[in-house]
Amino acid sequence: MAKKVRKRKEIKRKLLHKYRLVILNESTFEEKISFKLSRLNVFVTGSLFMIVLIGFTTLLIAFTPLREYIPGYSSTKLKKEATELTYKTDSLVRTLNYTNKYLDNIRLVLKGDIENTVVNRDSLFQQYKLDPLSVDLTPTKEDSLLRAEVALEDKYNLFERVVDKKNLVLFTPVTGSISMDYNSDEKHYAVDISAEMDSPVKAIANGTVIFAEWTADTGYVIIIEHEGGLLSVYKHNGSLSKFQGNIVRGGEVIASVGNTGEFTTGPHLHFEIWDNGTPINPANFIDFN
Repeated sequence: MAKKVRKRKEIKRKLLHKYRLVILNESTFEEKISFKLSRLNVFVTGSLFMIVLIGFTTLLIAFTPLREYIPGYSSTKLKKEATELTYKTDSLVRTLNYTNKYLDNIRLVLKGDIENTVVNRDSLFQQYKLDPLSVDLTPTKEDSLLRAEVALEDKYNLFERVVDKKNLVLFTPVTGSISMDYNSDEKHYAVDISAEMDSPVKAIANGTVIFAEWTADTGYVIIIEHEGGLLSVYKHNGSLSKFQGNIVRGGEVIASVGNTGEFTTGPHLHFEIWDNGTPINPANFIDFN
């Protein structure tokens, strides 16, 4: 017990024992500064200094841009760039989905095929169709006179038909006789118009050429995109006068009647109209005679 007491007193004496720290002039040995120190106050002072230094460093890292240079901390600039890239990625995904849908429609047009679509309808005017049983279709005398007058005027009219929903004026692509009608049951989503070889083929409305190439089955093919997702397709052409990306006007010559492709049966134009991936009967809207 006495030994432990002596040991404690010895430790206390060492901690509290005074030392003098003197700073001298090296040349004259003149005393400049002196400090009275002990082990205890050196330990306490050093500990407080370390605590203050750690606190200051923590504040510096937490509330200043210097933290970006510390391994493990993310950069504010990188966070901002990551956020912007997230928004751009989301936009690109939406654009990609739209583009894929658009390309699927073009693929269906080129293949002449339809997946899970009811084709025996004219989708452009679907919402305007009425039940014939609910309408009295008996022509009146005034109606008959008006029909005769309009028919006489339209005989010399350059514009064949106006599509109210799309606000388009449709031109006749080529004048001739229909050799094969639109028939959705046989998957013939077009009308075939027989015409003289090299007769000019015209665009039915203003639009942009999105496809103008040779295909083995249908020869020279040109596809034009119009307002509202409307596509017009011209197949078996003898030659093309427009290229992909060209802007065309309604009635402008885009090709010539030909007899190209494996599925051709003579000089004619295979003409289709598609509305957002759904074919419609061109004869309902254009007079080819």
